[in-house]
Amino acid sequence: MQSLTTIQTIAVAIVPVMLAITVHEAAHGFVADKLGDRTARLAGRVTLNPLKHIDWLGTVILPMAMFILSGFMFGWAKPVPVNWRNLHNPRRDTALVALAGPGANLVMLIFWSMMMAIPSLLELGQWSAIPLYYMASYGILINAVLMALNLLPILPLDGGRVLNSLLPASLSQVYQKSEPWGLLILIGLLVTGLLQAILWPLVEGLRVFSALIAGIFL
Repeated sequence: MQSLTTIQTIAVAIVPVMLAITVHEAAHGFVADKLGDRTARLAGRVTLNPLKHIDWLGTVILPMAMFILSGFMFGWAKPVPVNWRNLHNPRRDTALVALAGPGANLVMLIFWSMMMAIPSLLELGQWSAIPLYYMASYGILINAVLMALNLLPILPLDGGRVLNSLLPASLSQVYQKSEPWGLLILIGLLVTGLLQAILWPLVEGLRVFSALIAGIFL
């Protein structure tokens, strides 16, 4: 298929981006609420309203600019507030709350994989099929990247929260001191090209998985 213009790319990518971020953040708040902490619910963050989760710089401007310029996406949303001490079993439940975000991206990736098959199943015309195909393609890519990125064992990413929950208390206290440096570490990895090199095998694996899912429905 032909390459898209910048405006066309934004048009087909904006919905998958908003859904990926919104469902990811809402999943954190939902699971935290179910495990005993109502902080996110009281703050209005257990919602699929994207305006509640968007950080305009980190969620919209930076990711779209990077994706258009380099084909790689990097950004952030407003962190969902969680009081870990309110959870029923703080160490275990912290990991579960953290995993809810990448888990939501996996669900969204499967959803967009199924959307890939709709044009063929419904025998849609070109004007309907092509935009949906591109939107599903971006949905798969965006959710694969967000899932892979958030699983990195770097605080305050979700993978860092999971690793912290698994570490013995003495090592956990040392590891938590790295959290203020997490964003700088990510930027350093991004600038040096190491971030893409680390993430891309998992992203490509997820895209192969999505192709298998789409194939089931074709």
